[in-house]
Amino acid sequence: MRFQLTARTGHPDFLDLPWDEPLAAWESDRLVEMPMGIHRHVVRTVKYGDRLYHLKELPRRFADREWRFLRHLKSEGVPVVDVVGVVSRRETREGAALEAVLITEHLEYSVPYRLLFLRQEHQRLREPMIDALVHLLVRIHLQGFLWGDCSLSNTLFRRDAGRLSAYVVDTETGELYEDLSSGQRRMDVELAIEKCGGELMDLQAAGVLSADIDPFELGLELADRYDTLWAELTRDELFSDDERYRIHDRLRRINELGYDVEELELVQDAGNPGLTRMVLKTSVLEPGRYRRLLKDLTGLDVQENQARRLLNDMHNFGAWLQAEEGRSMPEALIAHRWMEQSFEPIVSTVPEELRGKRESAEIFHEVIDHWHHLSELKGADAGLFDAARSYVDTVLRFEPEERRVSPAEIADELEELVPDALADFEAPS
Repeated sequence: MRFQLTARTGHPDFLDLPWDEPLAAWESDRLVEMPMGIHRHVVRTVKYGDRLYHLKELPRRFADREWRFLRHLKSEGVPVVDVVGVVSRRETREGAALEAVLITEHLEYSVPYRLLFLRQEHQRLREPMIDALVHLLVRIHLQGFLWGDCSLSNTLFRRDAGRLSAYVVDTETGELYEDLSSGQRRMDVELAIEKCGGELMDLQAAGVLSADIDPFELGLELADRYDTLWAELTRDELFSDDERYRIHDRLRRINELGYDVEELELVQDAGNPGLTRMVLKTSVLEPGRYRRLLKDLTGLDVQENQARRLLNDMHNFGAWLQAEEGRSMPEALIAHRWMEQSFEPIVSTVPEELRGKRESAEIFHEVIDHWHHLSELKGADAGLFDAARSYVDTVLRFEPEERRVSPAEIADELEELVPDALADFEAPS
């Protein structure tokens, strides 16, 4: 058996897999069933211990490109699936050449778009899904990456404190440049409108999405929001000498959007001697501003909106704690006490058998919302720990599993929600 394996450390060696056979013909105890849709390539899933890996068979030149692009985007802080390795120069026992295989690790707690629409009304998904796609497109375009295949099927979504975070799955059609022209960016956005619109039309045909919805209207809204965000992050700005406060305002808005300014240049505008032109180069750093701060204080590595929500609760806890003890405290000590007295005890109220329904940070976020809701109904503080127990018993227990979605669970939900629908569910490709 002959093949060449290039892989990152910290993962299995994958040497016990039948690399001398086409992926579609594999028979192995490590194979597991995951949601599959129609793909350009064969995709299979294998399990090592508690970790899942997706294997995609494709021509070597595309596998090498995708390996390179995914690693580059990951290093630049763009949310992408973790690429683990690529197997090339494969041959059958008879010496016939086989296509290469790209290996990516399963993104836990990620939900395919079709399943999101099955479980939630489209009105609840409209804002967070469009925002997630817009930020993802902007982030990869800031890196000079032309995706060329932006679609809902090539994106995975994770819950992020009531919103969604989007992750790139497939990059084999992409191209990397120093910078993208406005024409290249516009082409990528228009392709996204076309592909996403088509996928939403499929959901309408399956009876999952209301026939009253115009899929391409949602796509045009995506384009408008993309233009607004791109302009906020990159446009030059003119101001007079007595308006320098606008520098701070602009930088603050950019930071609040989850981005950082890599370079800031102030030059006298040639056509307007009394005005200064602010030229920005915006970059994306991962983790974001709030993620970095929370991780430094607590060690928790979460989504950006989750980090913002947890930091807000930590600050409220710190104000209460300092009032209770009658002394000021350093932020590091407040963070330690918050983890010890609030975050960890709340998360621990969730039984082990329910942990796969939500990430710990999302559980804490939803408990806080539930606490506020119960307190409003009661007209008084309902008690955080009482609210946590109520949340587990009345909300979380009835939520579907999301850490890993199985085909059987999807089939059951389809049968219950849309009995006549024949929906395809995409696995990371």
